[in-house]
Amino acid sequence: MFKIFINAWRVQDIRRKLLFIFLLLFIYRIGSVVPLPGIDLYLLNEWRFGASHDPAATTGMTFISMIMGGGDFSVFAMGIMPYITASIIMQLLTYAVPKLSQMQKDGEDGRKKIGQITRYMAVGFAALQAAGTVFSYTNWPPWAGADGFNLFYHQNILVYIVATVAMMTGTIFIMWLAELLTEKGIGSGASFLIFANILAGLPGGVIAIGNMALDAGWMMGGLQVVLMLAVFAFIIAFVVLVHEGERRIPVQNARAAAGGRSGTGVKSQSHIPLKVNIAGVLPIIFAVSVMHFPAQIHGFFQNEGLGNVVRWLNFTGQPGMPIHPVGVIVYVVMIFAFTHFYTSFAVNPVEMAENMKKNGGFIPGIRPGKPTSDYIAVTVKRLSWIGSCFYALIALTPILLDLFTDVPVGFGGTTILIVIGVALEFVKQLESQLLMRHYKGFLN
Repeated sequence: MFKIFINAWRVQDIRRKLLFIFLLLFIYRIGSVVPLPGIDLYLLNEWRFGASHDPAATTGMTFISMIMGGGDFSVFAMGIMPYITASIIMQLLTYAVPKLSQMQKDGEDGRKKIGQITRYMAVGFAALQAAGTVFSYTNWPPWAGADGFNLFYHQNILVYIVATVAMMTGTIFIMWLAELLTEKGIGSGASFLIFANILAGLPGGVIAIGNMALDAGWMMGGLQVVLMLAVFAFIIAFVVLVHEGERRIPVQNARAAAGGRSGTGVKSQSHIPLKVNIAGVLPIIFAVSVMHFPAQIHGFFQNEGLGNVVRWLNFTGQPGMPIHPVGVIVYVVMIFAFTHFYTSFAVNPVEMAENMKKNGGFIPGIRPGKPTSDYIAVTVKRLSWIGSCFYALIALTPILLDLFTDVPVGFGGTTILIVIGVALEFVKQLESQLLMRHYKGFLN
């Protein structure tokens, strides 16, 4: 892997792309620490450092904050989450609305129109979520109820409007950064931003775990650290194994004999590689986005019934709200649902069978046409179930440890899944970039 980075750095074009990625990520991290206009920083610091007996209030970040932006109380507090929510809804609508489905089949122009609609929808979600977040800051922390306090220095409607517009503008700026990273960088821009958020939050999480281990004593704390390291090592090995795993469907291609003469022709054999985790890390991100939506609505309306729903759906172990079994079950169900949905969206067995038939290819023992598409569909469905169980196992491992032990693993499994997935995809993108340029040192 290090050799790939060294060889990529030697290519001027790729080096410019890497420097461009680092620059945009640096700008993104700066925006994550720019405070929201009107926030009383003195009161905020007093709450953070005055609540030293509450580790969740003073150290580390929750997984949701990592996905959203990693910068609580900043102009980038919502991060890329509204855009992800809009993308989920648009993908669902392309199946339900015939006009959008036709638009998606129109090639590049249709995809551009769908992308534009997604951006407009993301702006609307950003406005609603920003208003709800600002409203929640007027009675902080959310679990304090009537004992909460207002984080804004000047408590009037104009300050709240300015803060809402600033947070909404920050999300639009992040969307622009993500598209720039996708267009001029290497790989998916949104994945890079989430990747940067997780890496930025790791030092705080390590410090929190170290402090808790010290409070528990050397013997018990040492056992906790060893247990967490063992869990992380298992998760890393398991993630890499499944991420690189694939089901290879054998395909034979019959070519006509040379010179156009009739005959049996020449047969060549290849395969169709189908990855076990076809959906990648998107089911986890989508599930977190949907699970967090009731909390966003609750932040805007502050309804008691919505508050109960938020507590039932809590699966993150946030301060003041312990992990609820209902939230864990719903979280796993959402992972299964989004894995199957995205797999069906990413793989089209009918199109694969038609292309295979046009090129004179066939699967040994399977007739061309509908039997081939049915065989591919069944294979993909089985892989989806394997991938769903894999995601659920990774997501549940730290949650179960947090439920039945006092080990503060948090969302280690899911964050490792995202980090490894994005890192492996980035390395593959670098390999393809080097192959496109016929880099001699890489090919040798």
